[in-house]
Amino acid sequence: MFTLATYNTFLIIMAAVAVVVFIALYFVEAGYGYLFNPKFGFPIPNRIAWVIMECPVFIAMTILWWLSDVRFEAAPLVLFLIFQTHYFQRSFIFPMLIRGNSKMPFGIMLMGAVFNTLNALMQGGWIFYLAPEQGYYDGWMCKPYIYIGAAVWLAGFVINLQSDYIIRHLRKPGDTKHYIPKGGMFRYVSSANYFGEFTEWVGFAIASWSWAGVVFALWTFANLGPRAHSLYKRYEREFGEEFTSLKRKRIIPFIY
Repeated sequence: MFTLATYNTFLIIMAAVAVVVFIALYFVEAGYGYLFNPKFGFPIPNRIAWVIMECPVFIAMTILWWLSDVRFEAAPLVLFLIFQTHYFQRSFIFPMLIRGNSKMPFGIMLMGAVFNTLNALMQGGWIFYLAPEQGYYDGWMCKPYIYIGAAVWLAGFVINLQSDYIIRHLRKPGDTKHYIPKGGMFRYVSSANYFGEFTEWVGFAIASWSWAGVVFALWTFANLGPRAHSLYKRYEREFGEEFTSLKRKRIIPFIY
């Protein structure tokens, strides 16, 4: 798999690229969903694009787990189930719930699939191979990390599902108008679904108590923070005072 030195170099590179992506996305909007932009490639039906983009991480993580010698040990198994619950939902359930005939640019789909594959190596390489070699999980289930992290992850997962439900039901069949999402965590932020996802991976970072988890949480914010900002500006332009009077933040309640 990895030597520890090679893996640490991989983590540093991934963290550095996340910072670059974070800055770049304030100048170049990721053109999918409400911000769709054909300059990122020819359009792929959203349901197909989401499956292709998300399933590589689910498949790769499953392979890494199954080939490891610790696949049925408590701590790696719990972390695996937490991780895979999100990606099973995102790969195979979420796409089937998408309404309408929206599209995703091929380039966005491809970049997402590449990152997801690298992330499987980043998380799986640590959880199933490097951490066990160092005895990292000795007495793990008696430590607070995994319980606190799992609780934070679960809160984020529920927020993410609820927010996606609200977004899906903004329109009636055949309606093409845009609406301001309301209810749930949308009372506090304009991108409550992103807040939920970011919370999930902060929880996962705590549960795994690893730099790999921290880098994943960093990547999540690097991707979703600027997008939440772009969506906020789009809402401002489209809805004006109807939106600004709600006094919401972008992605983190009361902060940003």
